[in-house]
Amino acid sequence: MSQTNPAQIALGGVFLQADNPAALADWYRKHFGLGFEANGGVHFCSPAAITDIASSGYPVFSVFPRNSEYFKGSALMLNFVVADLRATLARLQAEGVAVDTEIEDGDYGKFGWLTDPAGNRLELWQPPKAV
Repeated sequence: MSQTNPAQIALGGVFLQADNPAALADWYRKHFGLGFEANGGVHFCSPAAITDIASSGYPVFSVFPRNSEYFKGSALMLNFVVADLRATLARLQAEGVAVDTEIEDGDYGKFGWLTDPAGNRLELWQPPKAV
């Protein structure tokens, strides 16, 4: 089993599901002062301040509908920022981890997925290069 250098991975976000996402978001807004943006998430730092992989993906807290297909049956999903999505997925596969074959490449960067042994959904995110 290989060790991952902590400088090469960072927490990208925490995503929860709820029967009523708007009500749960309102609860977090009310009790914790979280300012949910139009995309449904709370950004904890400014993307403009990002300079390296440890901080290139700003953490997001977001609430999804309970029946969201995005979670593939998992109750939660952890998002980890990676420098090179394809290389990371290839390394995980070489280590015997079953990763999803789908890779999403869009305006927000590249995304890939896997499920941990406990059944928790993991999303790997390679943010887009700064312009």
